[in-house]
Amino acid sequence: MTDTPPDRVSNDPRSPFFDPSVVERGIGIRFNGVERTNVEEYCISEGWVRLPVGKSLDRRGNAMTMKHKGQVEAWYLSPAPDADSK
Repeated sequence: MTDTPPDRVSNDPRSPFFDPSVVERGIGIRFNGVERTNVEEYCISEGWVRLPVGKSLDRRGNAMTMKHKGQVEAWYLSPAPDADSK
C-alpha cells in the first residue's frame, strides 16, 4: 500500500469503488477546508463528496446522500501495515 489514498473510495460494499483494505485503514477527508467525518463517497480528481442528508433513509434503509462539489483532500488515518510484522 502507498501513503496516498485512492482517487475514489466509497463506504458502501455494493459500490464498485469499495475497497475493504482502504476503508479498514481509515481515510480522513477535508472538504473545502473543513475536516468531515460523515463522507459516504469521494472523488479527488472530479472534486466532489457524497454527504448524508439529515436522518432520511431510502426505501432500502440506506442514508440519502447529496453530491457536493468543491476541493477534496484525503489522507490515511493509520499508518500502513508492515509486511515484516507477519
